[in-house]
Amino acid sequence: MLENFKFIILIIIIDIIILIISEILLKKYLKKKILFPKTRMIRGSGVTNDDLDINNSVFLHMTDGIIAFDRTGNVILINPAAKKMMKISQENSTFDEIFGKLHMNINLEKIIYLENWTNTEERLQIDDRFLNVYFAPFKKENDKTVGVIAVLQDITEHVKLDNMRKEFIADVSHELKTPITSIMGYADTLLEEEYDKETQSKFLSVIASEARRMAKLVTDLLTLSKNDSNKNVVKKEQFDLGELVKKCQDKLAIEIKKKNHNVNCFVTADVPPVYADKDDIERVVLNILTNSIKYTKDNGEIKIYVGFVYNDAYIKIFDNGIGIPEEDLNRIFERFYRVDKARSREMGGTGLGLSIAKDLLDRNGGSIDIKSQVGKGTEVVIKVPTKTTEI
Repeated sequence: MLENFKFIILIIIIDIIILIISEILLKKYLKKKILFPKTRMIRGSGVTNDDLDINNSVFLHMTDGIIAFDRTGNVILINPAAKKMMKISQENSTFDEIFGKLHMNINLEKIIYLENWTNTEERLQIDDRFLNVYFAPFKKENDKTVGVIAVLQDITEHVKLDNMRKEFIADVSHELKTPITSIMGYADTLLEEEYDKETQSKFLSVIASEARRMAKLVTDLLTLSKNDSNKNVVKKEQFDLGELVKKCQDKLAIEIKKKNHNVNCFVTADVPPVYADKDDIERVVLNILTNSIKYTKDNGEIKIYVGFVYNDAYIKIFDNGIGIPEEDLNRIFERFYRVDKARSREMGGTGLGLSIAKDLLDRNGGSIDIKSQVGKGTEVVIKVPTKTTEI
């Protein structure tokens, strides 16, 4: 009798798998299809013993977790994915042992004994993982509930992306609010009273500076948005990377002179032409060089090397600036992340430069790596594919 019961449950689960494979969204599927399973599903399935072996293999290797309980709460069937997600050991063999400790708003009795019960969805956190769990009753020919099926989905990545989206919106709001508040404050002050020409000039200078900062932020946000939606077309061409780097150095000559930095660029022999979007790579180099100039104290030293290794040309930029703490290195490519927020804003940074640089290099098949020590300086390595990698 128990073996027949297990067989029936397995057939029901096989039908679930077939529906999932047919690309019906799990949540919609549970709401509309599994919630009132009938025995006709079993009779009409046409499943043979050979099919059962094949589908049993599918069941065992599903990425979603499946657990079936009988009316008393004992586990009838469970796949490896469910065991891994819920960290279930051999000792955990009942509904209460698996879900009871998680303080959910659901219990086995509600699902089995409430006639109107259809399904419920719960979100769980197991250590650093987030799960969505769908509970649905299954029934026999007489429409009597004989057990419960729990389907588990790992939604950790969705939760992380949602949190990043919320943080991003909060960061954008904050970054825009600061210059807007400053502009409004100084503008209102000028309108309310008469000031001498020197004071007016000072106030207008602050307004102009904050407006430029806001314009740069909006430009950076638009760039990221276009990159995310693939609206920016990558126009690859063959060009000399050494010449491009020297051109970027010349563009920043005034900033270099203001801080009296000693900047030297060395191009090793036989660096083949690279194949990428020239404007993208120029923007990346300008961004990294600008950071080196900003965050290196007056009379600092910056060295640039352009070379070639394997199929990539590379640019190495060394400076003896203030450096980046080790704990911040794994987050510096996050949008709006700043090591020193106050200082970065003071220098006109938006916190988006390195994110944009990484996005641009990713689009061109390149990469960026940063090593740094506080008080000793930073090393940035940019790799750009050569033409040979595109053939």
